[in-house]
Amino acid sequence: MDPTTDNAGRSGDPGAARASLEALRAEIAKAVVGQDPAVTGLVVALLCRGHVLLEGVPGVAKTLLVRALASALELDTKRVQFTPDLMPSDVTGSLVYDTRTAQFSFQPGPVFTNLLLADEINRTPPKTQSSLLEAMEERQVTVDGTPRPLPEPFLVAATQNPVEYEGTYPLPEAQLDRFLLKLTIPLPSRQDEIDVLTRHASGFNPRDLRAAGVRPVAGPADLEAARAAVATTAVSPEITAYVVDICRATRESPSLTLGVSPRGATALLATSRAWAWLTGRDYVIPDDVKALALPTLRHRVQLRPEAEMEGVTADSVINAILAHVPVPR
Repeated sequence: MDPTTDNAGRSGDPGAARASLEALRAEIAKAVVGQDPAVTGLVVALLCRGHVLLEGVPGVAKTLLVRALASALELDTKRVQFTPDLMPSDVTGSLVYDTRTAQFSFQPGPVFTNLLLADEINRTPPKTQSSLLEAMEERQVTVDGTPRPLPEPFLVAATQNPVEYEGTYPLPEAQLDRFLLKLTIPLPSRQDEIDVLTRHASGFNPRDLRAAGVRPVAGPADLEAARAAVATTAVSPEITAYVVDICRATRESPSLTLGVSPRGATALLATSRAWAWLTGRDYVIPDDVKALALPTLRHRVQLRPEAEMEGVTADSVINAILAHVPVPR
């Protein structure tokens, strides 16, 4: 890591920390083409100590995105391929009997990392899905009655395929609500896809990020300085009421059977503060709330079957609510 960047983060300078995190976009772009919104969402989640659900068809660089982020932030990352026969201990770790000492010792699972990529999380049964709940909420894993803290920072980036439902186990609402953001990873534009193919034709190897030129531009110290600055970002009573009004409107929508809970309202306020700070302000404005409303709320609402049959989507409902809820002046 560049020593100036590292010292800036350790000194607690929020301006230097912001500059370091802004540099992530350019660094990750060396490996991933055209996914700036997803990069921003992952940074917002790290600032809010939240987790991210990435939804996109196979082949849109979801795994590469997380690996590039970890490399640019100098964080440890592990990947777990979720399958129907995956057991909870395969994620959290288990007690292993040591014949030499005649004692059981704890063997940590892949969850003991900074960035955990839970690939195709909806392909494993609810029992294994639930093994992540304690880790996501409490930042610890309890095995044989002993709680074991996870590294800091800790983020779960879970992926799921939006079009293939055979052999999948939809995430229960309680687990969906644990994800701070749900980011949709779209197919690239024509020019972006041309850029991807041009890179591969020139020898780009997605398994070798160092060769692609991805270098650490920020680190845990920068994240800590940034989190401290985000916590001081001012929120007026009018903005707080605006967030509440948006979330309450989802509970009254005729297109929804389930609206946003108070936890969702808290999440929207947190992500809005992080976005305001990233854009260079020390206070939140209504546009910050609007910018983060879709990724923060889309997975916390449930459509009525008849609305779904008519082509209504969670995003369209939230956009309609944003258009009708009065904006504070």
